[in-house]
Amino acid sequence: MIELKNLTLQRGLKVLLDKANLTVNPGWRVGLIGKNGTGKSSLFALIKGEITQDGGDMLVPKHWKTAAVAQETPALDISALDYVLQGDAELQAFQTALAQAEAQNDGMNIAEYHAKLEEIDAYTAPARAAKLLNGLGFAQEEHGKSVKAFSGGWRMRLNLAQALMCRADLLLLDEPTNHLDLETVLWLENHLASLPCTQIIISHDRDFLNAAASHTVELSGQKLTLYGGNYDFYQNERAQRLAQQQAAYTKQQAHIKHLQSFIDRFKAKATKAVQAQSRMKALAKLERIAPAHLDSEFSFEFESPAHLPNPLLKLDQADLGYGGTTVLHGISLSLESGARYGLLGVNGSGKSTFIKALAGELALQGGQMVKSDKLNIGYFAQHQLDTLREDQSPLWHIQQLSPEVREQEIRNFLGGFNFVGDTALQKIAPFSGGEKSRLALAMIVWQKPNLLLLDEPTNHLDLDMRHALTLALQSFQGALIVVSHDRSLLEATTDNFLLIDKGRLKAFDGDLNDYRLWRLAQENTAAAPAVSAQAQSRKDTKRQEAQMRQEKARRMKPIQQKIEHAEKEMAALNDIQTACETFLAQEDAYSDVNKVKLQKTLANLAETKVKLSKLEEDWLGWQETLEQIGREIEAQFADMP
Repeated sequence: MIELKNLTLQRGLKVLLDKANLTVNPGWRVGLIGKNGTGKSSLFALIKGEITQDGGDMLVPKHWKTAAVAQETPALDISALDYVLQGDAELQAFQTALAQAEAQNDGMNIAEYHAKLEEIDAYTAPARAAKLLNGLGFAQEEHGKSVKAFSGGWRMRLNLAQALMCRADLLLLDEPTNHLDLETVLWLENHLASLPCTQIIISHDRDFLNAAASHTVELSGQKLTLYGGNYDFYQNERAQRLAQQQAAYTKQQAHIKHLQSFIDRFKAKATKAVQAQSRMKALAKLERIAPAHLDSEFSFEFESPAHLPNPLLKLDQADLGYGGTTVLHGISLSLESGARYGLLGVNGSGKSTFIKALAGELALQGGQMVKSDKLNIGYFAQHQLDTLREDQSPLWHIQQLSPEVREQEIRNFLGGFNFVGDTALQKIAPFSGGEKSRLALAMIVWQKPNLLLLDEPTNHLDLDMRHALTLALQSFQGALIVVSHDRSLLEATTDNFLLIDKGRLKAFDGDLNDYRLWRLAQENTAAAPAVSAQAQSRKDTKRQEAQMRQEKARRMKPIQQKIEHAEKEMAALNDIQTACETFLAQEDAYSDVNKVKLQKTLANLAETKVKLSKLEEDWLGWQETLEQIGREIEAQFADMP
């Protein structure tokens, strides 16, 4: 297991962890969450041995092999497949040793290393590496391409594949979904669930965390707080904890006020001086409870566009592509004011091509596009971050859009994106990817667009900023087209889905769960060439989905009933525990008159904690059983013809 004991970690003058404690048991899949800049990546660096703590202890089993995604990829001439194979260091070492033994004609060592390679299943390694590349979106013909032939985003996928290739005891993933599309994120969720190793995952994608994590650790206030479930479980538990904290804070403030009132009234009276001194000591020793708060650093909204023409633009039999290659054929679409579309499609299908054409960054190869003369497009894509002036400030960027606006008005606006104080005036060169993305979004919001085209807008954004963006998009009055692997954002901000498939654009009838099932069916069809793509009708698909739901309900219902019963018991026990702890926090709980009640309260508290611990353990076991049943049923139906 991993143990952090009274750990203190400091980078420069900033204290990231102050006497923090955490235990991670083998086999746990931990989602590590917290605001940007709180120290999540620094904690990873500490675990990897790249930095040392400033106090306390960190214990990681010495025999554990740790895998992490490299942040840089050199421009290598080796093939993508060979690069991924390098992730298995033990395989590489044995193959090198075997080659040396063969060069020396050392029969004993040749036999020994062949046996070791057999033991680690080395002869299936190329097939396993190819499977990883396929899952991460690399076409079969790309496996032999050199690493240097791929762009930065694709090299990051290669780094991820290399880390997954390692037969590690501990896998550390820092924002693994940032360079992935929705289909690849779904694949990664399933793959991580199949790995037997301990995993710690930094992510700001709540749906990914829900699927990938069995536990959640929050880094906040220089402390690490462990929650025994996924992100949704964490949110519910945190809400309860904050409510209890606020209640305890309110009660303590009343107690402090009472003590201070007594001190103020009687400290000057000789007859009450001793009691007043006693109250002063009690007040000084009192461990203060902080008020609970959930204030976000971000607060912004899209103002009403100056014009809302209808339609905003129309595509008529448009062909889209690059050079002599046509990617999309015969695209027709009328974008009405208020339309809200999520754009779906596998990697390389042409989603970004379609968005670029709408934004005017790509000329049509054929057909026609008619734009309203009142059209005002707000376009966000990752490559646009490169157009920001690194030698200038956030304030300067907004001033270029509206030179006539007062500086204070712009600074007030930038404050909603957490560019406050001197940060609004600093050069953006040292800004993180998340900060630059926030600035690019701020520039779009400032221009009051009536059509938003967003291509993966959440990359590098933390959970709070994603939530703020979601709220702003929900009240946006213009038209919206979004490409995103963040399912929460898609579901909360769009009304309909468009699908790009086989070079065509069409409406997708269903939600994201329907899309996931459709993609599973597509992959199953591709894996079995004997079955044609048209063999299964929509009616058969619906029937299979209904059978899947019925089977899940039949097998899951008894366990869900146990979970519901346990949650009610846990809520009641939590109330008892809170009542006991509230009594024990009172000064007069330890007086002679409350001696019997004190003993009963302590016994009741101990018994309650034992019951809670057992119930929580059962609850976790039942949740894991539900997840396993879900995976088994989905696999069962995915294999059906």
